[in-house]
Parts: sequence; C-alpha cells; structure tokens
Amino acid sequence: MIQVEELTKIFNDKKRGEVIAVNNLKFNCRKGQVFGLLGPNGAGKTTTLRILATMILPTKGKIMVNGLDVVKHAAKVRSQIGFLSSETGLYDRFTPRETVMFFGRINGMEDNVVKKRTAEIFHNLDMEDFQDVRVNKLSTGMKQKLSIARSIIHNPPVLILDEPTVGLDIITARTVIEYVKRFRDQGKCIIYSTHIMREAEKLCDVIAIIHHGNLVAKGTLKELKKNSSSDDLEEIFFELINQGENLE
Repeated sequence: MIQVEELTKIFNDKKRGEVIAVNNLKFNCRKGQVFGLLGPNGAGKTTTLRILATMILPTKGKIMVNGLDVVKHAAKVRSQIGFLSSETGLYDRFTPRETVMFFGRINGMEDNVVKKRTAEIFHNLDMEDFQDVRVNKLSTGMKQKLSIARSIIHNPPVLILDEPTVGLDIITARTVIEYVKRFRDQGKCIIYSTHIMREAEKLCDVIAIIHHGNLVAKGTLKELKKNSSSDDLEEIFFELINQGENLE
C-alpha cells in the first residue's frame, strides 16, 4: 500500500548550502503490516513521513500511497491516511469533542457517524473525563491522545505515526500499542516511527534504520539479529549507526 522509490529531499540552507535530508530511500509497506522507522534525531525520519503525508514535496523519487501518487494526487492521498506528528498543532479554543468533529467533517463524515466513532475512541483512550475541556487546559499526554483520536477518526486504510507514545504514561502507551496491533489485524498499512526500541520489538513486522538520510539496514527483527553480533535491538541499532558513521 506504500511504495517508496529513490526518495530524496534536499533543503537549501543559507549557511550550509544544500542539505540532503533524505537520500535515495527505497522501501515498501503492505496491507496488514507495521513498518518501523528508526533513527537518531536528524536522521530524516520526520521528513520522510511528512512527504508520505503530502505535507512537503520530495526533491525526486516516486512515492505511492494506496495506488495514488503523493505529488499528483495529494488531496486523494490525504483522504487515505491518518497522520500523527508533533508538528501538527491543535486549536487551543476547541475541546477534544469539537476537534474530532471538525476533522471528521473535513473528511466528509456524517455527524452521527463521527459521534459514534468519537465515543468509541474516547472510551478506548480513556478521554471521556476531559472531552469537553479546552485544549489549552490539557496536559501533554491528553493532547497526544487527542492527536491520535484526530488522526484515526475517519478510519483510514493507511496510518503514518510519528512517535505516537511521546508524553504518554505507561498505561496509556500500552493502550496505544494495543490499538496499533488491532489496526494491523484489521489490515491497515502502518508506518511507525519511534525511539523506543521495546516498542519496535513488540510491534514492527519490518524495521528500517536510517542515518543521515540513508537507509543503513532493513529487515525483520530476526533478520537484523542474524546479521549482527547482538540479539538486542538497541545494540544492533548502535552497531549499524556506527558502521554508517565509519563509511562516511
């Protein structure tokens, strides 16, 4: 459902000149799969996800989401995805209920359908106690729950999740992880970016590690372990990152 070929993104910086944020990435994510994207800060993960979500244009490459080109058919792609990112802000004067209703309507949903879906999501994410509190009064964890609810209200076939458990307590984080597993079982295609190795081990069917915009490794956890001197994903991660540094 997601096909990425030769994805490259170059930014022009006044001080540094051309900066290659993403360099010739290639990967696929199919229906009913969680594709993990791991990398240190500045590796190009968020840039990659923003391109998939049609928020920025690639410099070159072919990116297809559910059969649609993200450049040529951006509006249609947006209707097919649920995108969660720390960079997509919430409107302070709305309540969670109003926020989700607004995004449901944007996605062409009938109000009665939005209300039914909202009730289910708010119950599962334990949001009922603050569903009518203005966003500017919510804690970081509450806002993250709302961002998740907003991204899944229209039940999209593709989910692009950038650090979905950031700011959540351990109980809520576990709820989110179980939610992602349920989505996978429903046949959704999920791109999952995280810094938490334990999450990647639990969730991801395939893991890609990128560094300085380059893909340094990709495979199942079993395959990554087989090609490493360690059985621990965190150790494998650092081993691969160091190898990437040595090759530069």
